[in-house]
Amino acid sequence: MTSKRVVILGSTGSIGNQALDVIEHLNHLEMNRQTTFHYQIAGLAAGRNAPLLAQQARRFGVRAVALADDTTSRESLPEELRQARRGTSAAEQLVRDVKPDLVIAAMVGAAGLPATLAAIEVCPQVAIANKETLVAAGSVMIAASSRCMLLPIDSEHSAVWQALSGVYPYEAVPVYPPCEDRHHQIARVLLTASGGPFRTWSTSDISRATRADALKHPTWRMGGKITIDSATLINKSLELIEAHWLFGLGPERLGAIVHPQSIVHAIVETVDGAALAQLGMPDMRTPIQLALTYPARDQGQCGRIDFATLSSLSFEPVDENRFPGAALWRECIGPGRSDTTRGAILNAANEEAVGRFLNESAPPMPFSRIAELVIGALESVPSRRCNSLADVMTSDRAAREWVKSRL
Repeated sequence: MTSKRVVILGSTGSIGNQALDVIEHLNHLEMNRQTTFHYQIAGLAAGRNAPLLAQQARRFGVRAVALADDTTSRESLPEELRQARRGTSAAEQLVRDVKPDLVIAAMVGAAGLPATLAAIEVCPQVAIANKETLVAAGSVMIAASSRCMLLPIDSEHSAVWQALSGVYPYEAVPVYPPCEDRHHQIARVLLTASGGPFRTWSTSDISRATRADALKHPTWRMGGKITIDSATLINKSLELIEAHWLFGLGPERLGAIVHPQSIVHAIVETVDGAALAQLGMPDMRTPIQLALTYPARDQGQCGRIDFATLSSLSFEPVDENRFPGAALWRECIGPGRSDTTRGAILNAANEEAVGRFLNESAPPMPFSRIAELVIGALESVPSRRCNSLADVMTSDRAAREWVKSRL
C-alpha cells in the first residue's frame, strides 16, 4: 500500500482538527474505491490541550506525539501521551525524528517557527497554514526551502495559487522560489477580506467594541486569535506579507479588497486586462484537501456554490482610516524592509496585544488599542537584518516586552 506520511503541527487547533477530518474523508474515499493509496498520520503536535491530543492519537493510532506543555507530570497525562516528546522544542524534535512526506504547519503564532523551519529543512512538502511563520521569518524560511515545496493552506493564498494556474502551467505555479522571468505577466494580486464584524461600524463604535463583538465573525468559524485579527484587519496585512514570500511579488503587485460574501478568495489581474478569480464556499477543508492531494483533486466534503441562487458578489475598498492595521503590511515588505525583522516585530506585537484583549481575567482593553500597540511597536522597536532564526527571536522578544510595558 502506498502511503503519504503526514505530521500535523497544531493538531488540536481549528486547522489541525479540520485537517484530520479531511484525511479521514480521503482515506474513506480510497477505501471505497478499493485502491491502495492511503494518508497515514505519522505524528501530531499540540500546545496545551493534552486531552484532545490524546483523543486524536487514540483515534488515528498515532504513537509519535509532541506536547509543548511540560508542567504536568507524566503520570497525570493520558496513557497515549506518557511517552510524548514534551517542551518548547518537542514539535521540532518530532518533525526531525519522523521525517514525514508532508507537514501541515498549523501552530498558532511564532511558537511554530522552529518546528516549521525544521519541516522545511527535512521534508519534501510543507503545507503552510501558520501565516505568522512567513510574516516573522520569511527570508529565513525561503532561504531554507530550496528542496521543499511550500503548499499554501490559507484560503486566500490557495486561491492565488489556483488562479495562477491560468497564467502558468499548473505544475509550474510559482510557489517559492519564484520564476522571476514570468512576473511581467502579473499586474496585481488581490486578496479578499470579509471586512469582519465591524465592516459597517463607525470609528467611535469600533473603539468601544467588546470581546464578544469582535469574536462574531460574519462568515468564517475560526480560532480566537485569527478571528480578532480578522476584526482588526491586521490579518490582511499578515496575509499580504505571506503572499509576498510565497509568490515572490513586490508590494506594487499586491493589494486587498473587501468582499463581504467570502465567496471569491483572491483575484489575479494580468497585464492584458484579464482577471482570474478563485471562488468557493467559505470552508477551510477545501484548501486543506488541495494541499494534501496536489497535484490531483478529489471529491470534497464541502458544498458547492449554488450559482442559480447567488444573488450578488459585492466588493468595496479597504478603509485604512477605520482599520489602520490593514495598512501595516507596507511597513514590512519592499526594498530595505523585506530582509529585516520588521515582520517579526509586527507579528509579536500583534500576538501580545490580541492575547491581552482576549484575556477574560484581565480588565477590558479597548479594541482600538490593539492596532495602536502594533503601530507603536513598529515605530519604536529597532529592527535588524534577518539572517537567522536567532535574529527573528531577538526582535520578537523586544516587541513583546515593548507591548507588555504599555499594557
